[in-house]
Amino acid sequence: MVNEKGPIEPIPFWKAKRLDDMTDAEWESLCDGCARCCLNKLEDEDTGEIAWTDVACTLLDGEACRCRDYDNRSATVPDCIRLTPHEVRTLPWLPPTCAYRMVEEGRDLYWWHPLVSGDPDTVHEAGISVRGRTVREDDVPLERWEEHIVTWPERDPGERRPPRKRRRE
Repeated sequence: MVNEKGPIEPIPFWKAKRLDDMTDAEWESLCDGCARCCLNKLEDEDTGEIAWTDVACTLLDGEACRCRDYDNRSATVPDCIRLTPHEVRTLPWLPPTCAYRMVEEGRDLYWWHPLVSGDPDTVHEAGISVRGRTVREDDVPLERWEEHIVTWPERDPGERRPPRKRRRE
């Protein structure tokens, strides 16, 4: 489509659709690959307070920030939560940068999200992903997870952009 100012860009699906109305491909593409949801969390039984750890799920590839067996993950990790629109609305621990959460709350995606940047590496370059920040749960006994509590997964860095790379002349 074109108007007097030039071509009209289509509205991105995450701005035009509710989570419930997305196709499977659209839903899957909302994941930015940060893998924060793959970090183990501890919940205080009395208060319900969630504490994040840097202990990653046994299936997480910490460099790629992807599940090693995504299609069969529930068979290996029975308590792995498959995100659905309902889960997005009810899980208290989704990180503030989670695209599913942001879309549900009516917020736009950040510049580093691959759907915006066109580059799957920007989530890592922006320091959003867990790359290089985790230990494998197979290497840490459950009784020592409290020693691995961290706060960075619950922080929202906002729109801060990384320093521009200088051009060589």
